[in-house]
Parts: sequence; C-alpha cells; structure tokens
Amino acid sequence: MAVSERGPRERMVFSAAQLIRRDGVTATGMRDVAAHARAPRGSLQHYFPGGKEQLVNEAVEWAGRYAAKRIARFLASMAEPTPSGLFAEMVRQWTEEFARTGFEGGCPVAAAAVDCAQSTDSTRAAAAAAFSQWTRPVAGALTDMGVPAARAEPLATLMISALEGALLIARAERDDRALTTVVRELGPLLDASVDNGTSRQSPN
Repeated sequence: MAVSERGPRERMVFSAAQLIRRDGVTATGMRDVAAHARAPRGSLQHYFPGGKEQLVNEAVEWAGRYAAKRIARFLASMAEPTPSGLFAEMVRQWTEEFARTGFEGGCPVAAAAVDCAQSTDSTRAAAAAAFSQWTRPVAGALTDMGVPAARAEPLATLMISALEGALLIARAERDDRALTTVVRELGPLLDASVDNGTSRQSPN
C-alpha cells in the first residue's frame, strides 16, 4: 500500500516503520518521519503526544500485525500448503524485495529490538509482542498441516528466528545466499514434523 493511500496518522506510523527498518531507531528522527509521510511536523505532537517512543512502538506494533497478516496470504497462494512451502513463501517475500530494491531495509521489529532492548522497556515489550503476534499464525498454520501442537510453536519460533538471522546476514553480505540456504536446509526438517498418522497406528 502506498503512503498516499493512508490517512496522516497511518502514514506516519508506516513511514516510521520504513525508516526504522532501513536506518534503525537511533538514526530515525521525527522530522525524517514527517518528511517521509508528507505530513506537517506539528501533526506529530498531535497524533503522538508520547513523542518518538510512542511512534516507534506503534511502528513496531504495525510491523507485527503486517507480518502476521501475510501468513494468511502465503497460505492462500499455495495449492497444497506444507511447512516447507510456507517457510519458502515467508523467505521469498524478502528475496524478491532485495532483488527489486536492494538490501537497504530489513525487519523493523528486529531493528527496534537491537536498538532499544536495553534502553527503552516499552519498545522492548512492543517488539516481543510483535514477534509473538507473528508466531501465532505460523504455529496455527503448522497445526492445520498436521504438525503436533506441542511442536508447532517451537517450530514457528525456529522459522522466524532463521528468517531474521538470514536477513541480517543477507544485508551484511548484500547477497541472498543465507536466505536460500535456510529454505533448503530447514525445509526437510519442517516437513518431517508433520504427523501423517503412522505414529498413531497400532502395529500389526
């Protein structure tokens, strides 16, 4: 969705997320956000009386919701959903973006956690909540595919952790090698977690 399709408040939250994922929290100023959102600087105080901390937290929350909603889209695009297929779709979103725009932007939730986990407790909590919000639909999708409930959430955490780590390496190397590697190496493990019913069958 383009910036212009949002209202002024939504534009500022969206712009903050885009700048944070590119430059980090520390390097993102309120004036930068207003300029990116094409909003009057005075409107920042109006919409975000809590200042930069409130804006950053809302940008992180937005990113968590966005990531969670994408899971349903990925599943809808798959004729026969599998754990490895879902993970490949999660990664493909980034390989396509990097191919289209370069390696300038990563995950805003991860960027906020790196910059603020020790300095701003509310932002650390917002990042933790965003990761949790993202993990839930992934775990739910795995359960629907036949992964035992006890393994679904740990595997969802593994998928997101592998993706986040690969994003960092990809940006450092300016190469998608790490992203293609995690898809190739984790795919068989993820698919092997599906309970196809044989474990519940009685021996002859």
